[in-house]
Amino acid sequence: MSRLTVTLACGPYDRTEALRNGIVRPEGVDLVYVPIQSPPELFARMVHKESFDAAEMSTSLYFQLRARGELPFIALPVFPSRMFRHGYVFVHDGAGINVPVDLAEKRVGVQEYHQTAGVWIRGILQRDYGVDFSRVRWFEGGVNAPRESDPVVDRRPDGPLDITFIEPGRCLDDLLARGEIDAYLGARTPRSFGRDTAVRRLFADPRAEERAWFQRSGIFPMMHTVVVREDLLDRHPWVAESLVKAFEAAKRWCLDQMRFSGTSRYMLPWLHADLEEVDELFGGDPWPYGLEVNRTALEALLGFLVQQRFLPEAPGLETLFARIITANE
Repeated sequence: MSRLTVTLACGPYDRTEALRNGIVRPEGVDLVYVPIQSPPELFARMVHKESFDAAEMSTSLYFQLRARGELPFIALPVFPSRMFRHGYVFVHDGAGINVPVDLAEKRVGVQEYHQTAGVWIRGILQRDYGVDFSRVRWFEGGVNAPRESDPVVDRRPDGPLDITFIEPGRCLDDLLARGEIDAYLGARTPRSFGRDTAVRRLFADPRAEERAWFQRSGIFPMMHTVVVREDLLDRHPWVAESLVKAFEAAKRWCLDQMRFSGTSRYMLPWLHADLEEVDELFGGDPWPYGLEVNRTALEALLGFLVQQRFLPEAPGLETLFARIITANE
């Protein structure tokens, strides 16, 4: 029986290295792995051209489009990109922002208002730190360079939103360093941080803050999921399980390689100390796949999307993800 060729576009991550290099092969599949570093490019090619059979996808964008019936894809419970985001809130030192609630009524920059990172940050700051965003003035544009292309999909929440698109030729980093905006939050570190003493993080020790928040919430925020063309699964429903099992095997291979103690696989001086912390905090697997183990985090993200008026109500998670048959069923 011939194997089915499936194209997968995803970032060049350590947890997918074994898939990219053919060390792990999905059952019944000849996988063509297309590594794409830029998430916006990857998302745009999938949303506008359906360029791949499967692809990494912004989780919040997927939830919004899928809930509206606007995507011919369905997600697998695989999350190739996760990030704690407390360390991605930056403020101008002259803005009088010393604690999170000081963000109220300020001028805040975002790369894209609907971006998953921004949804998570606003949701966490509002729910867990009491920040009132109702009178914030938002400024949208490129972070470290002027924006040269439109967003993948320009989603706006229902209802009023005070948002200004910064003028051509300027970027948020420039505005923040000059004090023309008071703060910035998003997925990228502004270039002025570490170079300009006027730009600092809101949380002085973000790792400690993120660790404490994780211990309270149990959430390691997922930025991206993986989507598959529904017409492919209609013809070959077994592909869903093959891909999920392969992603799991690739992740396990990656963790095994990192744990080799004879040397450091990555240029991280305290890699093995970090792995000990991972074992302590995450039980040895900081990157869990599957629906149930991630239900708390996924329902939190859906709640934030409703709270921020991107969705009128939260759809059931089971409608957003392909059902995966496991060995326990």
